[in-house]
Amino acid sequence: AIEVELWDIPLARFGEFVAEVPPPLGIGTLLLADGRRVKGFICEPWALAGATDISAFGGWRAYRAGVEKEA
Repeated sequence: AIEVELWDIPLARFGEFVAEVPPPLGIGTLLLADGRRVKGFICEPWALAGATDISAFGGWRAYRAGVEKEA
């Protein structure tokens, strides 16, 4: 499991937001630890080859903080 951020986007603006999501990202359904299903970012399988698995960091923000410490 990793930490995620939840944002409240008005339904009327959701399509506009999704239209701006660049590949290889997409929007899919995520299952949260508390059982809720929410829409969130997913990655197209073709882009996973050679990608960094950030799961051990516990989330995107922790990964970025770790990378910045190394720099």
